[in-house]
Amino acid sequence: MKCFIGLGNPGKQYEMNRHNIGFMAIDRFAAKWGITTFQNKCKGLLGEGVVGGTKVYLLKPMTYMNLSGESMRAFLDFYKANLEDITIIYDDMDTTYGQIRLRYQGSAGGHNGIKSIIQHAGTQSFNRIRMGINRPAPGYNIADYVLSNFSKEEMKSMESLLDLTCDAMEFSLKESFEKTMAKFNK
Repeated sequence: MKCFIGLGNPGKQYEMNRHNIGFMAIDRFAAKWGITTFQNKCKGLLGEGVVGGTKVYLLKPMTYMNLSGESMRAFLDFYKANLEDITIIYDDMDTTYGQIRLRYQGSAGGHNGIKSIIQHAGTQSFNRIRMGINRPAPGYNIADYVLSNFSKEEMKSMESLLDLTCDAMEFSLKESFEKTMAKFNK
């Protein structure tokens, strides 16, 4: 059993925000693998299916970004899951737009969703796929930036970024996270 948790904020007004790219990745993966039903469970929207013979859960926390760890913790407790079976997918300003970086430990780097995950996991060691959104121009408010929509120019290459993320997710179901990092970290 594996669980991918995409971070974002619930609500139509946040749908195309940079901060919601984790939700976008979950939606793309679900569409690719025919996971069409999501139920309110574990303080989020939870879908389940089988991908390549592996039971897969897809979770979009509905707690808002800053409390994402509550949803992850509810999933871990309800399913008696191991932290090693979870991968967190989220936006990262320190990764170039269009690229992904995979890590299995590290600080929150100022990301409030990851701060919450670390708090509820009790460790900084967990699998993560960081999707690049670039840094804003100097002087631009960080909160305003991550809560702004992607530009038209960025949207042109969004499909390839989502596909790359889904490829990494799929690969990690067959191989170790270390092998997945070696393949997808460029």
